[in-house]
Amino acid sequence: MIKYTYPLPLRWADADAYGHVNNAKFLQYMEEARTRMFQEMLPEDGAARRQHAFVVGRSIVDYRAPLPYREAPVDVNVWVVACRGARLELGYEISDDGQLYAEATTTMAAYNLDSGRPRRISEPELDFLARYTDG
Repeated sequence: MIKYTYPLPLRWADADAYGHVNNAKFLQYMEEARTRMFQEMLPEDGAARRQHAFVVGRSIVDYRAPLPYREAPVDVNVWVVACRGARLELGYEISDDGQLYAEATTTMAAYNLDSGRPRRISEPELDFLARYTDG
């Protein structure tokens, strides 16, 4: 399986009073990596993007170790766990140099923002997502 890897730069404001990245920031890190991954899949036209959106329905994060603030980026790995109908589940690891800071999943729905309704994941989207699917 190929994982999409985004080397995410840490921001000084992400650190808490203990000098670690605040746990709430991990969801933002996942969103940023996912957004970068999806850039190739989503239409460039804003109106078309509204009809081919994905919305998060659930996120689960398991924190494994504190992530100390530093200048070097941290890797956010993203892959497809499941993809069927209108449902997409992504897996994540936030790690570097053999240290795992968090594991997570998000369950998403393919969504048409104009109609306010779920939609089926399109064939071109399925083809793109297959690159990052195990099996």
